[in-house]
Formats: sequence, structure tokens, C-alpha cells
Amino acid sequence: MIEKLKKIEPKLKSKFYFDYDMSKSTWFRTGGKAKAFALVDNYKELDIILNTIENFPFYVLGAGSNLLVRDNGFNGIIIKLGREFKDIKIYEEYIKVGASVLDVNLSNFAKKNKIKDFEFFIGIPGTIGGAIKMNAGCFGSNTSDLLTEINVIENGKFNKKIKTKDLNLHYRSSNLLDSTIITSARFAIRYGNINEIKEKISFIKYERLKKQPIKEKTSGSTFKNPLNQFAAKLIEESDCKKLNIGDAAVSSKHSNFLINKGNATATNIEDLGKKIIEKVFNKFGIKLEWEIKIIGA
Repeated sequence: MIEKLKKIEPKLKSKFYFDYDMSKSTWFRTGGKAKAFALVDNYKELDIILNTIENFPFYVLGAGSNLLVRDNGFNGIIIKLGREFKDIKIYEEYIKVGASVLDVNLSNFAKKNKIKDFEFFIGIPGTIGGAIKMNAGCFGSNTSDLLTEINVIENGKFNKKIKTKDLNLHYRSSNLLDSTIITSARFAIRYGNINEIKEKISFIKYERLKKQPIKEKTSGSTFKNPLNQFAAKLIEESDCKKLNIGDAAVSSKHSNFLINKGNATATNIEDLGKKIIEKVFNKFGIKLEWEIKIIGA
């Protein structure tokens, strides 16, 4: 399969990197290598690449902000959507957003155009494709609140449209498979007061900086909040606040954030997460679920 990719590489604008160190592209800054990494320029070339790799495993990478790649690496191709998947266009009643658009860029675009209710995206460190797959949200808002429809590639079909009601979007979950590639999305829009929009964005930025270790090597919230509970509170009350394994540690600023203090391996981080899950379960009988995505052997 790698030889097939190398054969088509000179004919494409897309960039290929082989035996690629995934620590360069994840916020944890650790983990193993992927057999190949493709920065895909456009829709046409994505089609060519998917046809070339056939049944070879692949994973679509967003910003790398919610991903841990195990130390033994990923025995497949990592696909990152590039230039043609970064457009944002305003129509009369909606905006069309490429899957590779950063959440913060969508929030800023909405602010610039006096569109309200997109302020919360300033607090989500990822891309729109990832936000949709996990129904990302913060400060009382979720992606599903605004989303009306997505375009995907599924089972070889390009530009398949799926309405929001068919995505089974719940708290940090959807029915979308890893093999389904989101290419763009439509969001309903309402216009608002620019000063109120700016104020809300400033508040979210301030709260994140105050309460989250956003300047550390971390991957956002590690665990989903159980029903009517806060994962951070459960972690603290299970004597996990000062836990560490190697350079993997529980953040002193926010207990639901694991951080790489220097040279933590992916195994260190995953083992620390497992230890937290065990301690919380032993204390409260509640099993925490990973919010970060873990891939690899």
C-alpha cells in the first residue's frame, strides 16, 4: 500500500509523509508513528487517495487536540484535510463550513459577521469535523444546537448529505463511524449585537485561561462527565489530584486534564487514565469514559 501511495504522490498536490512521527501533530506531543500521513489538498485528490488505499486502515485527523496515538504507532494512513476543506461561506439562512476549519476560526468568523451563538466555539481546541463527530461543546452550548446538515464520504459515496436529526447527537457522541469522513457542514445563523458577542467570547477566553491548563501539553478534557456529575470533582474526591506516572500527570489546575510534563510516553498517559478510572470506580461505583480518542496498536 505504501508503494502505491509513493507511486501516485508525484501526480498530486497533496503532501505525503511516510513513517510519520505523530507526536508532531498531537497536543500531547507524544506517541508513535503512522505508516503514512497525507495532507489532502482537495476533494478530487481525496477520492484518488481513498481509492488507492482501498481497505488500508485510515484515520482522519483534525487539530490533534483530542487524540492520543499509542507508542507502537498507527498501522495505517493518517488523513488531514487541507486547503479545499477550510472554506466558510455565508448564505441567506445558514453558513457552510469546511470540516478542516478550526473551531476558533469559526467563532471569529461569526463575530466578524455579527452572527451570534457561535461564541462557545472559541473555547473548543479542534476542527469542525471533530466537533461534529463528538458533539463538542462548552459553557452550556453544543455543536448540535446550531448544526442542520453535514456532507460526508461514506462507503465510497461522495457528498452524501445527513440531517442533524439522523446523527444521534448526544453528550460528546454521535453515530458517525471513524470510516465516515465529514467534508463540510451547514449551521443555522441568527444575527446579534456585536458588543454582546465580543463580551461573551472574552468571558469564555478568560474562564479557560483561569481554569484550564491550556498552555501545557494536554488534550483537553480527558473524561466525559457522567450523568449529573462532574468528572473533575469525582477525580479529586478519589485522591487522584496529585497522581502521576512518569511525566504524565493530573493537572493541578483542572483535574479532568492530563498533561505531559516533559517526556511522558503515550503509555504513561493511558496508564494514568486507567488508574484514575479504577480509583473513581472503587470510590463511587461510576466508570469514567474516555473523551479523548486513543488509536494505535
